[in-house]
Amino acid sequence: MKTLLQPLLLGLFALSLAACKNSPKEAEILTDTNDSVTHDDIVKNVYTDNNGEKIEVSINHTQNTAVVHLDGKTYDLQKSDGFPDYTASNAEYQYSNIRGNITFLKKNYDMVLFSYKENGKDKSATKMASY
Repeated sequence: MKTLLQPLLLGLFALSLAACKNSPKEAEILTDTNDSVTHDDIVKNVYTDNNGEKIEVSINHTQNTAVVHLDGKTYDLQKSDGFPDYTASNAEYQYSNIRGNITFLKKNYDMVLFSYKENGKDKSATKMASY
């Protein structure tokens, strides 16, 4: 019995030493593998018209949407295909940026809520002759 007990105790002792010599567990690193996170191509601009009114426009080119902030209200619009340059609209409102001419209007009433014309260097002035 003595001969069995000694190797058994030696074996347990060796196992306990081997268990203690292993390096401590490394800290777990959690990574977010959420594929729903995307990087959208968003362009934000603020325009001020001649009357001092400001409109803030955020265009998301990835989702083809535009968000317009005017007079404390927010309007969510969807890009409209088939119109020139950038035009976005919903059932009631339409935003357009055609060669630097910004227009935001209420469609049912054809009422312009905001209008801005960009003064660019590339714009050529049209001269009219007077007789």
